[in-house]
Amino acid sequence: MDYSLFDAIVLLGSLGFFIYGMKVMSEGIQKAAGNRLRQILGAMTKNRFFGVLTGFFITSLVQSSSATTVMTVSFVNAGLLSLVESAGVMMGANIGTTITAWIVSYFGFKFKIVAVALPIIAVGLPMLLLGKQKTKSWGEFLIGFALLFMGLDALKHAVPDLKDNPEILSFLSSFADGGILTSLMFVFVGTVITIVVQSSSAAMALTLVMCHNGWIPFPVAAAMVLGENIGTTITAELASLVGNVHAKRSARIHSMFNVIGVTWMVILLPFALDAISWFSTDVMGNENPMQSSESIPFALSYFHTFFNLTNVLILIWFVPFLVKVAIKSVPSKGEDDEETHLEYIGAGLMGTSELSILEAKKEVIKFSEIIDRHVKMVHSLLLEKDSKKKRKLFKRIKKYEDITDRIEAEITNYLTKVSTKQLSDESSKLVRIMLSVINDLERIGDICYQMSVGIERKEEQKIWFSAKQREELFELFELVENAIVETTANLKKEYLKIDLEKAYVREREINAKRDKIRKHHFQNIEKAEYGFQNGMIYNDLFSSLEKIGDHVINVNEAVSGKI
Repeated sequence: MDYSLFDAIVLLGSLGFFIYGMKVMSEGIQKAAGNRLRQILGAMTKNRFFGVLTGFFITSLVQSSSATTVMTVSFVNAGLLSLVESAGVMMGANIGTTITAWIVSYFGFKFKIVAVALPIIAVGLPMLLLGKQKTKSWGEFLIGFALLFMGLDALKHAVPDLKDNPEILSFLSSFADGGILTSLMFVFVGTVITIVVQSSSAAMALTLVMCHNGWIPFPVAAAMVLGENIGTTITAELASLVGNVHAKRSARIHSMFNVIGVTWMVILLPFALDAISWFSTDVMGNENPMQSSESIPFALSYFHTFFNLTNVLILIWFVPFLVKVAIKSVPSKGEDDEETHLEYIGAGLMGTSELSILEAKKEVIKFSEIIDRHVKMVHSLLLEKDSKKKRKLFKRIKKYEDITDRIEAEITNYLTKVSTKQLSDESSKLVRIMLSVINDLERIGDICYQMSVGIERKEEQKIWFSAKQREELFELFELVENAIVETTANLKKEYLKIDLEKAYVREREINAKRDKIRKHHFQNIEKAEYGFQNGMIYNDLFSSLEKIGDHVINVNEAVSGKI
């Protein structure tokens, strides 16, 4: 058999053609169904069983288990999902990715959809160029669907047909009964292929084509598919490297789930292959995959689904145990490691812009909750009498100010990258809203730090507030804290549909209280009831609290669409 370097390059190009088609199709469906996908993901935190369904549906739609698992790891990193909940989503993603094999097998090998690929592009192109945003997204999906199968057809022709090479066929067929060591060898091969192409779907398509063209027998192909299940965990592991300890544990659960599943399936592989051969031949009406290479893609699709579905049904009951093992195998390095980070955001989701909007929204909610804690720390600082505890609070407030700066920068950078992709009009507006919101939240963090500096100066200069001053400040703190709680609740609701009445009531209460305090302050200054330094610090504190109230109402107005 003569197979040149040019032929190998053509094979790589065909694989790239297939991957590109899948990428275009995936992005198109995400834009077209972005709102619905966000709603599904927003509800995925209920329990591990619901998480399985969520992972399945999302992966079936976007045709990328890597996108789903990477997103899940980032949610855990941001403190938006627990380890138990993330395990369910990842298990569902494993089942969802089996849909790819069915699509490729039936549309690519049985129905020869490549014959109508150009007509599909003819329909999709006007939609892409002339339609409204949603119509454009569906046009992109159709074009990606056509390109995917054109790439698959090119891949089929790039892999040489070995039917005319009986000596090579005889050599490859010898692996069919090679036992468990042979299976393990091809599990490793499948793992390496998936790591190299960074797509289990592309690795599966390549395996299906090799089977169809007679390169590998059914047992070898099944072992490679098992390896591809391990290879796809590398994406989540890489995503977790820059995350916190919880993200690393989530990725570890995904890896353990797949490795355990592959282990028991390798042991039972001969029995499983006999069962799948019977199912493919007697139930589905195909030829025996042990004898006909053209029927292997169908049998392999059945095997892939059977393996992942059975593995989920078995291991979902052991999720608490997997979580315990993950916690022990990835120990915390201390308080800093346990702290919620956003360092991962944006590193792996640029191909899923519409879904990334949900992640950004939840990050903004988390930001608001951090700001709430920040304001309460300053309140506690005024209440605290123990000097040692005060010093700790000073340090903590400064640390939180650094955190708010970093969070704003990271979310801004993330949203900027997301906005460079083609987004629906609604998603573009959501990005603008979130950019406005995080700017106001970061300003509140700055004000909190400046207030702590004023309180620290008061302590150093031995300046004491009167009981009345403290009482009025605490009342204003309470109003501001209530307003922030109300704001966080609004951030959790659907943007552009927020009722601002309560927020305006809070704002009026804060302004009225500030005016009352200021009036009393000027009266006391005239009466010389406290000194100039006392008055300056006191004025700065209640004025700063009112400024926080201004930023809070800005956030609410932005979320309602008034930007």
